[in-house]
Amino acid sequence: MNPKQIKWIILLLPTVTIGLWEYIRHSFLLPYLSMEMGNILAPCLVFAVTIVFVSRLFMTLEKIQEELKEERSKQAAALEREQLARELHDGIAQMLFLLSVKLNKFEKKNSVENDEDYQKIKQTLKHIHEDTRQAISNLKQPYSSPVLSWKEVIRQYLEELKHYHVIDVHFNWDIDETYLSSKEKVELFACIKEAVTNVIKHAQTEEVWIYGEETPSGWVCRIIDRGIGLDIKKEQTKKGYGLQIMKERAKDMNWSFELKRIENKTIIEIIKEKK
Repeated sequence: MNPKQIKWIILLLPTVTIGLWEYIRHSFLLPYLSMEMGNILAPCLVFAVTIVFVSRLFMTLEKIQEELKEERSKQAAALEREQLARELHDGIAQMLFLLSVKLNKFEKKNSVENDEDYQKIKQTLKHIHEDTRQAISNLKQPYSSPVLSWKEVIRQYLEELKHYHVIDVHFNWDIDETYLSSKEKVELFACIKEAVTNVIKHAQTEEVWIYGEETPSGWVCRIIDRGIGLDIKKEQTKKGYGLQIMKERAKDMNWSFELKRIENKTIIEIIKEKK
């Protein structure tokens, strides 16, 4: 039934009920039921029918209205995603492509192929361009809005990575969500994404492990890979934006941040100590 039909049934049901009752009473029950008793039973009968049937119809109507509201929200979100994807494609992606072309022309004119700073700029531009293209592709995917926990949101993100990169992510998370504030969830998720992105771009490995566990004094998050590794001292002094962003996020949240290399494994640790 559609909402219009339900509304008409709600309006007509009490009238139909009292009409049927009066007909039955006058046709069959007059020898057995006094007028006074019939008048008393009439509103009771209407009330009973209302409680049994009309309340259910109201619940059905509310459910239909909620579904329509949710559908409108999905359509609005899908339109926003489509518009954002179009703006990214027509704006930022095009400018990044143009910048890449100009950078290649600059390279040919000035012979800077062996310049380390120039190569870093070129590589950074390439990564930004790839990230933008992936964001556009994600926005063009069919929209769905299931109610997911924060842990499931991370798991979904990691599953999506497999569609774009040859990497296997092992995810083992035992930190209760109630231990994290809304801001902590946002910042920690951003750190995890940045760490995994760095592994994909630089580690030359097809596996990464993400662990989250509670400790007596707080919690710890570890991102581990067995890639080519890095020079820790050099990495801590150079101005690479990826790790720097994670360090600044951790510092702003009063978390400890540690990058280390142990037994051919690169380990990033983000630790929160309870006050």
